[in-house]
Amino acid sequence: MSSGLRIPDDEKGHDLNMFCIPKHYEDDLERVFIPHGLIMDRTERLARDIMQDMGGHHIVALCVLKGGYKFFADLLDYIKALNQNRDTSVPLTVDFIRLKSYHSEESTNKVAVIGAEELCSLSKKNVLIVEDIVETGRTMMTLLPLLEAHNPKMVKVVSLLVKRTPKSLGYKPDYIGFEIPDKFLVGYALDYNEYFRDLSHICVLNENARQKYKA
Repeated sequence: MSSGLRIPDDEKGHDLNMFCIPKHYEDDLERVFIPHGLIMDRTERLARDIMQDMGGHHIVALCVLKGGYKFFADLLDYIKALNQNRDTSVPLTVDFIRLKSYHSEESTNKVAVIGAEELCSLSKKNVLIVEDIVETGRTMMTLLPLLEAHNPKMVKVVSLLVKRTPKSLGYKPDYIGFEIPDKFLVGYALDYNEYFRDLSHICVLNENARQKYKA
């Protein structure tokens, strides 16, 4: 298991005026917490680590929708680049699944697995699950046993973010982009009631916005 880049609890982030923020979100954000360039550099390193561990065999990359789609696309671009520039290369295919456990800010304590009937196609394959954020760990602890029941050859999980929270059940993915404090973050496909997915940076949402976009 790799360690993520640890962002301390007292990290203040960066002034919004230092970055390009869409006008329609300027009043909704406190700070830029993880700039897009840093996300990309960390994602490239994760791609290298993954190829070192899994690059000997066909990889099926399983994207957890919706929040994981941007990280998934960028990570696969880096993996494909590495694949093209090695002396040996391996096939890379993709699949998608949706895990739904949150409505607004509150966890329902239940995880709905949408697309679970397709997991049988992953039998005897090397599977890389790509997730945007691990908070309690409940979604992965639900998905992994369902996947293991179909006898994959190998399963690894990469998550862009892992949140330090008292609600955590102790689960940690195999590869971690950033270990973050317990803040409400949006952007880079992380949403709040479907808003902010179109934000390039990961930012801290302010309290007014949480009321404004509340379902």
